[in-house]
Amino acid sequence: MPELSPFPALVARDGTMTVETADSSLLCNEENAVTVKVAYSCINYKDALAVTNKGKILRASPIIPGIDYVGEAISDAGDTKTGDKVILTGHAVGEKYSGGFAAYARAKAEWLLPVPAGMSEQQAMICGTAGLTAALCVLAVHESGDVKSGGDVVVSGASGGVGSFAVALLSRLGYNVTAISRPAAEEYLRALGASAIISREEMTQASRPLEKSRWHGGVDCVGGTVLARMLAEMHYGGVVAACGLAGSHELTTTVMPFILRGVRLDGVDSVTAPRALRQRAWALLAEQMQESDYNHIHSETVNLSQTVAACEKILAGDSNGRILVTPTV
Repeated sequence: MPELSPFPALVARDGTMTVETADSSLLCNEENAVTVKVAYSCINYKDALAVTNKGKILRASPIIPGIDYVGEAISDAGDTKTGDKVILTGHAVGEKYSGGFAAYARAKAEWLLPVPAGMSEQQAMICGTAGLTAALCVLAVHESGDVKSGGDVVVSGASGGVGSFAVALLSRLGYNVTAISRPAAEEYLRALGASAIISREEMTQASRPLEKSRWHGGVDCVGGTVLARMLAEMHYGGVVAACGLAGSHELTTTVMPFILRGVRLDGVDSVTAPRALRQRAWALLAEQMQESDYNHIHSETVNLSQTVAACEKILAGDSNGRILVTPTV
């Protein structure tokens, strides 16, 4: 491993976050690991829970949070060579292993993926876990034999990171996208391609076992009553990709949508998704996302000292799109 000078990092020690000068002893020490000079990290909902100590995310102390990062490899291992631009998402990084809120990071070579051709490091981190998760959801919907381009689809939690990318990708693929969000986000979501906006309140009303069919497919980032209503409103053969629990981890529904309309509920996991599936999702992002989409979804860039406040803003629901983190103080 290369010798590293002390570097700035956001470090969690027993639930307390401090920006401090760290050293390589905090980094992942797994075999076949690659050291990465971090260009950007980003703030996901899980990061916000970890940094504010509002969720049981961190499983080690001390540890550097940050479940995503992008940067340049400065050591060789596996298929990764010094100088390669690489992306890290998932694999318990930022939870069990130190992550991206630092100037340097380290991860097993097989956890790293190359930055797709034509995508900048900044764009890769605007995507991060949020873009990857959205792409996995969109693949589940788009590749179903019963959900066709041009159909009506719905996205919950649409102004968040995953929802923003889901709206943009589904719109680019030719779907009529209805976004579930707060009214203040309407201009933002229409710019991403949403054809209609409906309120959270409408979708949190308790539903009958089957409602009038409205959607051919859906991406749900919320869970709870929103997901239950989405299932009850699916057309025959509709597919809902579920990836989040921002509203609730519970789901109270009936078997009616599944046995009378052939509706399918697909669970989507981006943390341990197979490498080949991740590569397909990143390829979809590289093919479909436009520079204007990235510019619109990227809300701001903060440094390590500003990260805690940015996490609090995300949990309060006061942020659209994606916040990047640079490894500076």
